Amino acid sequence: MSAFVRLQNLLPQHGLSRAVGRLAASEARWISAPLIRTFARAYKVNMTEAEHADLAAYHSFNDFFTRPLKPGARPIDPAPDSVVSPADGVVSQTGIIEDGQLLQAKGIQYSFNALADACAHPAFEGGAFATIYLSPKDYHRVHIPFAGRLVRTVSIPGKLFSVNATTEAEIEGLFAVNERLVCEFETEVGRMLVVLVGAMIVASIETVWGGPPSPYRTKQVTEHGLAFEKGAEIGRFLLGSTVILAFERDLVRLHNGLAAGSVVRMGEAIGVGTQ
Repeated sequence: MSAFVRLQNLLPQHGLSRAVGRLAASEARWISAPLIRTFARAYKVNMTEAEHADLAAYHSFNDFFTRPLKPGARPIDPAPDSVVSPADGVVSQTGIIEDGQLLQAKGIQYSFNALADACAHPAFEGGAFATIYLSPKDYHRVHIPFAGRLVRTVSIPGKLFSVNATTEAEIEGLFAVNERLVCEFETEVGRMLVVLVGAMIVASIETVWGGPPSPYRTKQVTEHGLAFEKGAEIGRFLLGSTVILAFERDLVRLHNGLAAGSVVRMGEAIGVGTQ
């Protein structure tokens, strides 16, 4: 095990995340302004596409980090059968759910049932999945890949390991170990899961419909009935993390060019419904 992963095991993951979260939420200018400037410079954040390009317009680091974009900055693919990327990021893995397993990293698989919990319907066996990592410089709002109705969410407490490539290669079942919010949608192409995975220093997972605040203290299953158009915002991360998509078998075909290392932007087509 690498020193990086050993250190994460030793750190008070939730305590550290809460402490950083308090700093990120502060509206004191002597705290927020240098944090925003340093972060924007270090990660070369592209502010020209932000709705408010002036760093001084943001009252807190969280306000800056979850900044909205200018209208039209992320056009939603208009094809009625297209499945679009839920976020800006880098594809970590894609594939098919086989024998109840998803690919986490080369040589490492993990349990779909453990990941999805109460939303782990048998119809997902043989279906497509994609894992998308949102780096710190990325746009951090999450959008629905296909029009649908939110029917259920499961908020699941867990660890807060980093979700970068090093940790993915060393922590077995990483995405089923970390805190996460599983969102189940009914769509014209069958069931779809959008799983928001928390990580080290991620102060919160927020959704447009409210719900229990993260970090989650207990598992909570909530029934819903909310309709969303393709590309509508459904949530956001306060600091970067990972989104996992899963679809029923034979109902969505991801593009052949979508593979580990692919850079995607919210709204661009990453697949197509086959029905």
